[in-house]
Amino acid sequence: MNDPIQNEIEAKGLTTPRVTPADIEAEIASEHYFTAAQGVRAAFEEHGLPARDLKYEPLERLTFCVLVLKNGFTVAGESACVSPENFDVEIGRKVARQNAVNKIWPLLGFSLRDAIHEAKTKRGPRYRCAETGEFVTRGYAEANPATTVKES
Repeated sequence: MNDPIQNEIEAKGLTTPRVTPADIEAEIASEHYFTAAQGVRAAFEEHGLPARDLKYEPLERLTFCVLVLKNGFTVAGESACVSPENFDVEIGRKVARQNAVNKIWPLLGFSLRDAIHEAKTKRGPRYRCAETGEFVTRGYAEANPATTVKES
């Protein structure tokens, strides 16, 4: 691993449960890239509208990365380039992806902390079923994926 922070954590022997870069990567089911110009063009085409009067050049330098996680949740990152002369597709994608990945850390951190709490208290967090209003455990929600639940 070439990440200085991860190297320091390992060198100090900090071994309790934590989110790692490998955990982040393991959660990503797919990744999708597009520029703002591509998004605008597609939106106009989808609605059968002419887009010929738009000035796309500035939108060509705004790159988006959408990461779809294994549970279906999505996170997005973006990168914007100031100068057209400096724009590079691959660099834009790398920056946008890193910005999206940075949004996954707190999500997995919360999930891990929730699991640690669940293990310590021997009681799972409770969720409210959107259809019935009943409180259900996470296990129920996981066993019944068609049920919509919201945390309460």
